[in-house]
Amino acid sequence: MTFCKRGTEGLIYLEDGTLLKGCGFGAKGIRQGEVVFTTSMNGYPESMTDPSYRGQILAITHPLVGNYGVPSPIVKNGILQNFESEHIQIEGLVVIEETDPFKWNSSKSLHEWMAEQGVPGVSSVDTRLLVKRVRTLGSMMGVIVSGMEVSDPASYLGKRYDEIDFTYFTSPKSPIIHQNVSGSSLIVLVDCGIKHGILDELYRRGFTIIRLPCKSTAEEIMDYSPKGVVFGNGPGNPNLLEGLARTFASVTEYKIPTLGVCLGHQIATKALGGKVRKMKFGHRAINKPVVDVTSGKCFISTHNHGYGVYKEDVPQDTQVWFINPDDGVVEGLIHKRLPIITTQFHPESRPGPNDTVWVFDRFKKMVIGNEWN
Repeated sequence: MTFCKRGTEGLIYLEDGTLLKGCGFGAKGIRQGEVVFTTSMNGYPESMTDPSYRGQILAITHPLVGNYGVPSPIVKNGILQNFESEHIQIEGLVVIEETDPFKWNSSKSLHEWMAEQGVPGVSSVDTRLLVKRVRTLGSMMGVIVSGMEVSDPASYLGKRYDEIDFTYFTSPKSPIIHQNVSGSSLIVLVDCGIKHGILDELYRRGFTIIRLPCKSTAEEIMDYSPKGVVFGNGPGNPNLLEGLARTFASVTEYKIPTLGVCLGHQIATKALGGKVRKMKFGHRAINKPVVDVTSGKCFISTHNHGYGVYKEDVPQDTQVWFINPDDGVVEGLIHKRLPIITTQFHPESRPGPNDTVWVFDRFKKMVIGNEWN
């Protein structure tokens, strides 16, 4: 029998019938969500607060999680410097071993943080087995239980992840302004659940940023007379966001410099006539390679996506910019006639490598100097 240091039991159940029993930590409760995994070795506070994980139960493959605890939030210019949003976004967390912290800037343990925010966790389970099931059968719905007795976890499975518009939960309800005194260019960011690391990189380049709700129209965007537009990351199925794709298509008529990141890349693809498909188990880590096909250079980048664009689905009048050398997924596009660039990966790579932050420099040149091709 497994010894549970928190004195509570827990379990993770997959819709294929797989049941793994372990120890509960964090909050007591029952949650359902799509079960996904990340191979990141660090950065769990950033991953857990990434809005792109909304609606998902996250399994971390690294054997020890919690070693450096959770820091107190640091905010500059209204932008979090050490979290990707104001609270935990995942539905639950699965790890091999949940540890107590030992670091100078830790304000609380992983267990305490999750308990405060009502998020259940399960430890002492074989995450290797869990990941193999997901890699073999594809992403599945699951149920996580911590500190409660449940006789039939399958009964808690509800609506499927692909059927829910999670941007409703992660997009702001009204505009948010990040005024920048060091620059003169104003850009609009269509916020479906933006990571604060992306916000920070844009702010560092001198932009005043207007964050608008995900469902904003092209007219509402252009009312601010922006010098550029960013369609950022966010959670869920891009094929449910037909209105957002129409907004992107309308914005292109203004021939304004536009950057799409992650969900924004997928929306750009749909808006320009391409297709986006569900991947078997997605890309989620801070160590994924991408190749810039225009230069032949390979970069290490951060990913969090379960939908992808493939070469046969690329829109007309665009050229492939980046590909993933492992599976051929298209990781970026450049429009041949319009000032539009996209990346499927997260160029800011917080907390991972900063190999690709130059993408934001390229966008700045598009906005400031009309250099885009």
